[in-house]
Amino acid sequence: MQIVICVDGTEVKNVVGLKRSIGMFGAVAYGVGTIIGAGVYALIGPGAGNAGNAVWLAFVLAALVASFTGLCYAKLSSIFPVSGAEYVYIGEASKSKFLAFLVGWLVILSGIFSASAVALGFGGYLYLYTGLPRELLAIALIVILSIVNFMGIRESVATNVALTIIELVGIAIMILLGASFLGQVDYFESPTGLEGIVAAVGVIFFAFVGFEGLVKIGEETKDPTRTIPRALLISLAISTILYVLVALSVVSIMPYTEFATSSAPLATVAEEAAGPEIGYAMSLIAIISTANTVLIVLMATSRIAYGMSRRSALPSFLSRVHPQRGTPHLAVIFSMVAASVFCFMGDITFTANMANYTIFIVFLAVDAALLIFWRKKVIKGSAIAVVAALGVLSSLVMLTQFDFMVSLLSLILIASGAFIYKFIAPRLW
Repeated sequence: MQIVICVDGTEVKNVVGLKRSIGMFGAVAYGVGTIIGAGVYALIGPGAGNAGNAVWLAFVLAALVASFTGLCYAKLSSIFPVSGAEYVYIGEASKSKFLAFLVGWLVILSGIFSASAVALGFGGYLYLYTGLPRELLAIALIVILSIVNFMGIRESVATNVALTIIELVGIAIMILLGASFLGQVDYFESPTGLEGIVAAVGVIFFAFVGFEGLVKIGEETKDPTRTIPRALLISLAISTILYVLVALSVVSIMPYTEFATSSAPLATVAEEAAGPEIGYAMSLIAIISTANTVLIVLMATSRIAYGMSRRSALPSFLSRVHPQRGTPHLAVIFSMVAASVFCFMGDITFTANMANYTIFIVFLAVDAALLIFWRKKVIKGSAIAVVAALGVLSSLVMLTQFDFMVSLLSLILIASGAFIYKFIAPRLW
C-alpha cells in the first residue's frame, strides 16, 4: 500500500504502487540512454553549421544550461521521489491544481512531440534501406516499443541498457576515429563568432533534453531519494564529456562545411575516416539510437500520465496498473496512440521545436518552483537558489530562440489545456 499526497493536501490510501526494481546502474543507464540518443547523431551537423569548429563549445554551453535545471530536478526529486514529477513540484509549490495540470499537460505534450520527432528520424534513416514511408516506419517503431513498455519496467530498462551500450559503441568509434586527427584544426574557429555558437546551442540542446525523464521513474527506483539525484548528475556529466569528445573528433576528421548539411553527419564523417563499411555501421547505430530514445520518451510520458491520473488531474483509467505486469498499461496505450498520430505531421524539425519550446516552459516552472520552496524554507541553502535563478534566466533566453509559429502553436496548446481543465474535466472526471 502507498499513501499519495495530493496537491490539495488530501491523502489517498490503498493505492496500488509500481514495482521498485531499478538500482543505481539501471538508473544511470536509463539517464545516459535518455540523453545520448537521436540528438548527437542528427543535430551535430546543423550545430557545426552554426558554430563551426567551436561546436564543442556549444555543447559545453548547452550542458551548462541543462545543469541549472538538472540540479533543481535532482534537489526536488530527493523531496518528492514520485511519478508525475513536474506535476507534483508545481502543485506543491503553488498549491494550485490548475497550474500543476498545465505543467503536466505540457510535459505530456513535449513527450509526445519528442517521441514523434525521433521516431520520424528513425523512419528517415530506415527509409534509405527499405523505401517504405517514414511515417509508417515511425508508427511501427512506436507500437513495438510500447509493447516493450507494457511488458514491464524491468524489461524496458533491460532493453534500454542493451541499446545504450550500442549507442556508446557508436560514440566510442567516433572518438577513436578522431584521435589521430586531433590538433589539426583551430577548435575556436566559428564562421559568425559568438552569435553562431549561441545559435548552435539552440539547435543542439535537443541532444540534452531527456535528463528530466529520470525523475519520472522515482516510484520504480530503489532508494529513490539517493539514487535519482546522483544518477541524474552522473548521467549528465557522462553525456557532456562524450558529446565534447565527439564534437572535437568530427571537426578534426572533416571540415565542418562538408558534413553540416548531411542528414547522417556522423555516418558521413565515419565514412571519410575509415571507409563505407564504418559509415554503414554508424548508420545502423544511429537507427538503434533513435529507437532507444523513443523507448525512453514513451516510458517517461506514460509515467507522467499515470501520476497525473492518480491525482485526479486526468481520467482515472490512466492510473490503472496491470495486475500481472505491474505497469500503467492504459497510460502506455494512450502515449502510443498520441505519438503515432503526431507522426503524420511529417516535419521532424518543426515537431522537435515544439517539443523543445514546451519543455523549456516546464523547465522555467520547475526552477521557479524550487525558488518558491526556498522562500518557504522547505529547501535551504543560497547556492541552490542561485542555480534555480540561473535556470529561470536561461530558460527565458532559450524561449526567445524559436520562430513565431512554434511559439504561437505552443501558446494555443497551453490555452487548450486550460480549456480542458476548466470546462471539460469537471464533467468527465
